Amino acid sequence: MNSRRHRRRSTAALLLAGLAFTAVAVPPASAATAPHPHPHLQADADAITALGVVGVQAELLDRGKRSLVTSGAADQAGTSMPRQGYFRIASTRKSLTAVVVLQLVAEGRLGIDDPVEKWLPGRVRGNGNDGRRVTVRHLLQNTSGLHDDLPGYTSPTEYLEQRYDVYTRDQLIDRALQHRPDFAPGTDWSYSNTGYLLLDEIAERVGGKPLQQLVIQRIAGPLGLRRLVWSGTSPSLPEPHPQAYQEFPNHGLVDVTEQVTTDPDAVLATTHEVAVFFRALLGGKLLPAAQLAMMRRTVPVSEDIEHLLPGARYGLGLISRPLSCGGLYWGHDGGDAGFITVTGATEDGKRSVVLTMNTALGGSLEQLASQQQAADRLVDNALCS
Repeated sequence: MNSRRHRRRSTAALLLAGLAFTAVAVPPASAATAPHPHPHLQADADAITALGVVGVQAELLDRGKRSLVTSGAADQAGTSMPRQGYFRIASTRKSLTAVVVLQLVAEGRLGIDDPVEKWLPGRVRGNGNDGRRVTVRHLLQNTSGLHDDLPGYTSPTEYLEQRYDVYTRDQLIDRALQHRPDFAPGTDWSYSNTGYLLLDEIAERVGGKPLQQLVIQRIAGPLGLRRLVWSGTSPSLPEPHPQAYQEFPNHGLVDVTEQVTTDPDAVLATTHEVAVFFRALLGGKLLPAAQLAMMRRTVPVSEDIEHLLPGARYGLGLISRPLSCGGLYWGHDGGDAGFITVTGATEDGKRSVVLTMNTALGGSLEQLASQQQAADRLVDNALCS
């Protein structure tokens, strides 16, 4: 999520043999899907770049209509922002993992309250961590109490030194388990990347295939998401893409485009892929009604997240927030490697909006909050108009 003041380096994954999902060129929009103007989308995107964000892409899907805008530039040299450029979706991919897990629950192959110990015997042990007490639901809901200890950097020097470092899931889980839990399972809420690394392992164990193949067969393939791809250990992005910038205190914006991320299953996508995914999910096309209802059963988040995302509540890999026009919207934001992704879909899935910013402002908490608030306004206006 984008609540961290300083970006935590994500870990890079070994791309599993035979599962490279090749990026393809973006086809021209047909008459049926040609972008339509929207009364607020462009102005709201421009308001974000006015804060110092270098470039923005935003897309709204509203039933059969598609609105697509850009603002700012792809880089500090002023190169035009691509209308469907690739970006790292970061923690937004947690919703993909959650859908795969809940599909396995719907098929009766996995129990939502199964202990981690059942599927990963002995994996969560030591320093007070106990996989017999942590359930699949706890992992999905971020109520496991498992600590996060991701490699990170807080300065340009550290970035340059560490940007090609590669980590496996096991290495990241082992780092986390060197710490005591933050709280007893089910008694509190705290964002846990470690929990989702364990869910990736469980999905593979139960599904009998690597995670990337499960996502392709169960989500990307059926929805036609041809530009949802995995980065593996490559430090670059497929073309077209904007550059990514991270603001370090006392250093200004630093180009952090080229790096290996700490998520072993990091996903690259375009705004269209992400918007189609959330629209399908909330529209009931990926999960049976019982599992979708389970996914949308929420708990309160921590105070720091609530401060940044007012009204937020966390379900099973899905976040709800209130709309100014009434009701809720759903999605999962992501922030990493200079990119920040903000998402939203109406409860019936008829509208979904995705914006990605190629700059993480972090000179102060006030800057970070202003960027989030401007992004929230774009989402709210798009879904309420």
